[in-house]
Amino acid sequence: MFAHDTVEALESGVRLANSELDPDTLTTMDELVAFFDEFEYTGSRPTAKDLDEVRAIRTTLRALFTATRDGAVPLVNEILAEQGALPQLVRHGDVDWHIHATTDDRPLAERILVETAMAMIDVIRADEMSRFDHCEMEDCEGVVLDFSRNRSRKYCSVTCTNRAAQAAYRARQD
Repeated sequence: MFAHDTVEALESGVRLANSELDPDTLTTMDELVAFFDEFEYTGSRPTAKDLDEVRAIRTTLRALFTATRDGAVPLVNEILAEQGALPQLVRHGDVDWHIHATTDDRPLAERILVETAMAMIDVIRADEMSRFDHCEMEDCEGVVLDFSRNRSRKYCSVTCTNRAAQAAYRARQD
């Protein structure tokens, strides 16, 4: 349904937004570097300054993913305007032509925000905000990104999925 770069930007943005939940899973440089490598960000490697800046954008990303379609539009526009986004076609590594709206030399937090906002443009235009939901675990505030055909994903992570399965198993044993 969406281009590879759109899916990857949404997945990384949701992972980052969910990282601020308890327990916080983005507190060290090692965790930031692992995130950077997993999602194959281009540009310079993360620094200690990047860690603080990336941690600071998580609330903005959460607001974007939990907004209504009409509510997401001004957030996307604000992000793109504040970051001075200038869309351009690029190709690197094994990835064919796709859009970057900021350069590789910009701070990592800015690159994440802009890539996520650009991906959200596709989601909004396709009227697919229903791909986002809240985790069904009672004590979790995680964002769920569901690309399944039947939109059956209920939990934000493997951890919540496993906790739900354990709870269901225990309930059947009683």
